[in-house]
Amino acid sequence: MNERRRKLKFRAWRRGFREMDLLVGAFAEENINGFNEAELDEFEAILDVADWEVYAWLIGQKDVPAENDGPVIQRLIKHRHNIQGG
Repeated sequence: MNERRRKLKFRAWRRGFREMDLLVGAFAEENINGFNEAELDEFEAILDVADWEVYAWLIGQKDVPAENDGPVIQRLIKHRHNIQGG
């Protein structure tokens, strides 16, 4: 695993609250090694957004803004539904 992937995975496991640690960290564990550079860029941009904002997207409380919408966030939303139902 390269240095960038390692750092992103570390950040994914250390979010602002435990629910996000588990959702985003587990997602990173399962997917980050297969991400291309564009997907790594998108994932990094997601990690830069406040946790409560991302969580609202994941639970469907808020729509994902166009600037953050892409294949990675959609996979993360699907991942959340797969592990938590709903």
